[in-house]
Amino acid sequence: MVSGRYYIGNLLIKKMKNKDVTILAIESSCDETAAAVVVNGREVLSNIISSQIDLHTLYGGVVPEIASRKHIEKINYVIEEALKEAGKTLDDIDAIGVTYGPGLVGALLVGVAEAKAIAFARNIPLVGVHHIEGHISANYIENKELEPPYICMVVSGGHTHLVVVNDYGKYEVIGRTRDDAAGEAFDKVARAIGLGYPGGPKIDKLSKEGNPNSIKFPHAKVEGSEYDFSFSGLKSAVLNYINSCNMKGENINQADVAASFQQTVVDMLVERALKAAKELKINKLALAGGVASNTAIRSAFKSACEEEKIEFYYPSPIYCTDNAAMIGSAAYYEYIAGVRHGLDLNAVPNLKLVSRN
Repeated sequence: MVSGRYYIGNLLIKKMKNKDVTILAIESSCDETAAAVVVNGREVLSNIISSQIDLHTLYGGVVPEIASRKHIEKINYVIEEALKEAGKTLDDIDAIGVTYGPGLVGALLVGVAEAKAIAFARNIPLVGVHHIEGHISANYIENKELEPPYICMVVSGGHTHLVVVNDYGKYEVIGRTRDDAAGEAFDKVARAIGLGYPGGPKIDKLSKEGNPNSIKFPHAKVEGSEYDFSFSGLKSAVLNYINSCNMKGENINQADVAASFQQTVVDMLVERALKAAKELKINKLALAGGVASNTAIRSAFKSACEEEKIEFYYPSPIYCTDNAAMIGSAAYYEYIAGVRHGLDLNAVPNLKLVSRN
């Protein structure tokens, strides 16, 4: 097998599109060990996820060393289950897709090593996948009609990206967070008001009991970068509010704090995404990433898109959080474009999202 990325001409791509392509996908970038079998990028035959959330909750967040060890324990199991549920064997697999970045380096290495071992032993093509590209591609699984170009708002624990998807594998990141990601801010605020880990789902649930307009938190903007985000100031404002109440001996309404914080994040995300869609004249907008399963975010985007007559797409929650089906979808479009990786493929924890040449 040859190292690097190689591309094939349109004729061969068209011939491949006339044949079903079955991908075995592996995802291990953080604290979910996952494997899936995906056909033609949009048909999921299986999607097995072994989550470590209960374990890491004991520590108030993901412990990288523990995550890596658990991936080693679970990786063979989830692959066997994915193949079994799909009714496939490795003889039926056309390519192995695997997340190789970004993420926790130890966790990534487990998935990459497993994928390379299978590719070598069975002489199956290997396709490395960018984790964010996987989240974006999750929208193809249930929205069969979705085709580029469109804008995707990627909101996860480690990333907040506003991406123009010009074509499959052709991305332009027009906005990103300058500090904390939205999901990271959710976790930190949840910890500050005593909800614990994981913060996102707990704030989402508690916010339903609070008044989202009770506390005015700042809507930070990045000067000179109209589509960029900054959440550290918002996080600090919440902490300052809590400290101020404690110093004055005032009671803190957790639900109101959670709801007001969440509403501020929602407003910031929706404002920039819709601004981009209108200014760039792109009439399709998608959500992706673990935080995209937040009910307030989904509802606000849906309402705003309906009002602006913009087509709105989003995955089911199971495809929002880290999973291998989304990696299988992304791997398919890389595969038919001729992308192949060699056995020197390595984990890249800070891998940037760039367009395919």
